[in-house]
Amino acid sequence: MSRINLVLGTSIIMVLIGYLIMQFNPVLNLKAVSVANLNIVNNSQISNNMESKNLINVSGIVIEDIVLGDPNAPVTIIEYASFTCPHCKNFHEGTFKKLKKNYIDEGKVKFILRDVFFDRYGLWAAMVARCDNTEKFYGIVEEIFRRQAEWTKGEEDVQIANNLRKIGLSIGMDSDTIGECLSDGDMAQALVNKYQKNAEKDKISSTPSFLINGEKMKKSSYDEFVNKIEEHLKGY
Repeated sequence: MSRINLVLGTSIIMVLIGYLIMQFNPVLNLKAVSVANLNIVNNSQISNNMESKNLINVSGIVIEDIVLGDPNAPVTIIEYASFTCPHCKNFHEGTFKKLKKNYIDEGKVKFILRDVFFDRYGLWAAMVARCDNTEKFYGIVEEIFRRQAEWTKGEEDVQIANNLRKIGLSIGMDSDTIGECLSDGDMAQALVNKYQKNAEKDKISSTPSFLINGEKMKKSSYDEFVNKIEEHLKGY
């Protein structure tokens, strides 16, 4: 599992937003995009003196949790994941499918995915996932994880962005919409703020991490999920 440096601070927000504010033209001609300033900045380079209380969401955008399943289900599973995390991909291609079939689709569990950002590519993927509307969110999430090895490959940032664009197009989004989403600096700032607030509150240090009705999971095998879910279902 990848470790998270949770000390992002105001500087990292500005860096990540800079990654996103690329000048896409209306038809997403990505070859024309200038990426000269898109340099990797590791979280470890950010000062340890910067704390989340210094982060200000000047955009006014509120990032809401998107629920999969019955909103009134007695059990809530929250996953903290990065779209560039291989372990998260494995979870969504294995254990998650069983949970969805046996518990989420049966109205016993509602599922919430919360973002963790290790890099700009994960942030871009989150922008695309939330781009069209909430009804398509988990369908886009499934495609992003399924095609992780494909879209994360590229020699240049514009190639990665174009790979994500193709995923959006494949599920029915249009080029103009995707371009607007990938250049939305306010949304980028709001996502990063929400990430740090959630991760610090729930003491998240690795991905994927899970909470069941607020209780942090120590293991994430399907059998362990079943045991914990059944515990919380007693009395319902």
